[in-house]
Amino acid sequence: MDFEMSNRQKQIRLAAREFAEGELAAIGQECEIKESFPRDLIKKGSQLGFVGAFIKKENGGLGLGFLEHAIILEEFWRVDPGLGQVFSSLTFGAEELQFFGSEEQKKKYLPSLVKAERIMGFSITEPEAGSDTASAVTSAVTDGGEYVVNGNKVMITNGTIANFILVYCLTNPEEPSKSKRHSIILVETDRAGYKADQIHRKMGIRASDTANIYFNNVRVPKENLIGKEGNGFSQLMKFFDHSRSYVAAHGVGLAQGAMEQAINYVKKRKQFGKTIASFQATQFKIADMATLIETARSLVYKSCWNLDRGNVDSLLAAMAKWWACNVAVRVVDEALQMHGGYGYLEDYPIERFYRAAKILELYEGTREIDKMMIGRKVLGVT
Repeated sequence: MDFEMSNRQKQIRLAAREFAEGELAAIGQECEIKESFPRDLIKKGSQLGFVGAFIKKENGGLGLGFLEHAIILEEFWRVDPGLGQVFSSLTFGAEELQFFGSEEQKKKYLPSLVKAERIMGFSITEPEAGSDTASAVTSAVTDGGEYVVNGNKVMITNGTIANFILVYCLTNPEEPSKSKRHSIILVETDRAGYKADQIHRKMGIRASDTANIYFNNVRVPKENLIGKEGNGFSQLMKFFDHSRSYVAAHGVGLAQGAMEQAINYVKKRKQFGKTIASFQATQFKIADMATLIETARSLVYKSCWNLDRGNVDSLLAAMAKWWACNVAVRVVDEALQMHGGYGYLEDYPIERFYRAAKILELYEGTREIDKMMIGRKVLGVT
């Protein structure tokens, strides 16, 4: 067992850190306030290989692993969660194309994602189907050589800016098994009947586009089916086993960034004639933070490392997602507390980190869903 990162992984971390500190930090607050999507920054990042690092070389990517992808996102979230989420979302769902897409679909879409020539989204959540994905009712009905898509999805990342959206649809409603009723279909957003309404004033990560989207008799060719009809649920679960592992890295990055802000503050802030870093209470808090972050990082890296070796472990992915995101919320809360009243002000980045942290316990499986999965796996019950 070797816990040492390879030289290439170290170089990737350094490059991602330099890019984040040099580019993301400068515009993070502005993008948050204006809810603006930084297309020039995305293009620059794609040219440096920071978009879809896990996409295979034959599909236009660098052919790195999910561990390298997680390291990049960790570094971006360490500097600015909102822009970190922007970069994560650019290929969010591309796994479906890489795992299940036809060769024609892979060649058509994946290289353009890596180059940031196209932006994608993955629409799963509905008004009455959040954690219960098997109850999604957005439908795709066959009509000749086409699917006709109707329904609506909520809180979809990149809904107003994506060139295409993967849509988790009900295609086989009469199938007795709920896990065999759905399919994943690619819908280009310039098709007639597609509509997206941007959601404004989210609690955090406001640079990341979020929308409610609507499908009104949207026609797409049957060739836009990703994988097999009726196999959407199992394809979605495989996607979650991968995405949860690197979304967990968001939590590690946010926690690391929050702790570093707290350290910088307590070393400078003086009360009662000395820095508050000299107080034992402060030292204990930093000790807790550092240890929590290290445990989260180790769990996340192990989960991603396993994925890159073909060992898809749903239990480990759920553990990594729940724990790393729990750590992020706990660490950023204490980090803001160390700032005192100043932490409540927009002038300090910790305020933005605090608002961003909560989303980590909501998307890609709520903390309750993650813990339910862990409990069932450990107990051996369904």
